[in-house]
Formats: sequence, C-alpha cells, structure tokens
Amino acid sequence: MTGSMASSEATSRVPQLVVHRDAPLMAQAAAARLITRVVDAQAGRGTASVVLTGGRNGIALLHALAESPARDAVDWSRLDLWWGDERFVPAGDPERNDAQARDALLNRVGLDPARVHPMPAPGGGPWGDDADAAAAAYAAELAAACGSEEHGPVPTFDVLLLGVGPDAHVASLFPEHPGVREGQRTVVGVHGSPKPPPTRISLTLPAIRAAREVWLLAAGADKATAVAMALSGAGELQAPAAGVYGRRRTLWLLDRAAAAHLPPQLYPPATA
Repeated sequence: MTGSMASSEATSRVPQLVVHRDAPLMAQAAAARLITRVVDAQAGRGTASVVLTGGRNGIALLHALAESPARDAVDWSRLDLWWGDERFVPAGDPERNDAQARDALLNRVGLDPARVHPMPAPGGGPWGDDADAAAAAYAAELAAACGSEEHGPVPTFDVLLLGVGPDAHVASLFPEHPGVREGQRTVVGVHGSPKPPPTRISLTLPAIRAAREVWLLAAGADKATAVAMALSGAGELQAPAAGVYGRRRTLWLLDRAAAAHLPPQLYPPATA
C-alpha cells in the first residue's frame, strides 16, 4: 500500500459527525444526503448500491425518502439494495427489516426486483431453518454480485447504513458476541441475540468495511451513552459501533439527544 493510499484509508476511519436538532429533521436530512449520493454514483457509473438497515431510525429514513420531493431524481431501476442484517423469521413477517422497508419505501418506487436482495428467511430455500446455512447462501449471493473491479468477496457498496443500538451494537453484531470477532466470513448466523428474536443473520465487520461510505444513524436520548462510548475510543468487542468504518468516509448522523454525552468540541453546531 502506498503512503497516499494508507493516508486515505486512515482518514476514512476518522468519523465525521453531523448533529441535527431532532430525529425527524435528521431523517429528512439523511434522506436528502442519500439521494444526492445515489444520483452522483449513477451519474458516474450508471448504477449505485446501498445497504439498508432496520430499526426506528433506519425505517424513518426510508419514510423520509418516500416523502421527499427529490426522490424521483434517483433512477430506482438502476439501484441495487442489500441488507445489513435480518431477523430470521418467515418471509413477509412484519418484524423483518425487508418487510418494513417495503412498506416504508420500496413498494412506492420503480425498483428492479432482480436488484433487491433480501436476506434469506427460514424454510425458503435449501438452508431450511438453518440460519448459518442461510447466512452462507447470502454470502454467496454477495460474492456472485462482485464485478471485476472488486477486491474482496462483497461488492463495494456506495453507502452502507447502520443503526446504533443502546448497547452500541450495529447490524446484529452485539457486544462480546461471536459475530463481532469474525474476521473471515462476510455473513454469519446470530444465535442467542439479546434482542428478540434470538436468531438472526448479519453482515460482519469485514463486509461492512468494504463499503465506500458507512453512515451510522442514532437519534434519541436512549442512544447517547452508546454514541459516546463508540466515539471515545472503546474497543469493537465492547462497542461494535466503534469498529465500523468506510473505505472513503465514516459518517455519524445524530440528533441532539443522541449527541448529549459528547463534548461539544467534537461536533459542529446543529444544522437547524
């Protein structure tokens, strides 16, 4: 690795913070930011790829996208959508991240179904009810989508979205759980999740770090301790959010309540 490449990678690991007045404004601003990023990628390469997240902030972002007057600037038919994690419950279950995403946005825009890649559900394929086998199937799907320009087993996503849990978990990578320690596989089955349901599928840290940009979303006072822990030098085993970064950019999108435990000098004034 040349000195300039190493410097660029080191810079991408330094988080950039944007703090908004409240959660609704954060969702609207994040939606506008994502539209711009996708349009720019499509202008440059013809296509774009985004990894979606669930949770209240991830779904709020999708609702804001659906209501944005600029949403039709995106060529939705040339957008690839993936997920960072999923509850291993039957297809169509309202608890699934992909079901919530479809209700919030996906059913309202002109996506190419072949470019929408939900994580497997139990009983829906050769993996049956085996979450580990389902995770391996998703890893194979990711690998098959890699182009000649890729340098690893997952596509280089334009933007990978992550919510941040009150315990500083991201995707379904929970503090001290085996998935956080995974250094080879790109997708793992998660068992004994501290959040129901206990069985899930998740991208791993190596897969997350393949993205050009990683955006972490946190709003609400219940996220303040986790945000402060992740941004104050905690290790990734204790705070998985501390261990994620993008190849080019790592962006934290917060509201004032989630940023309440951070020193003011760490972030710029609220945008509104």
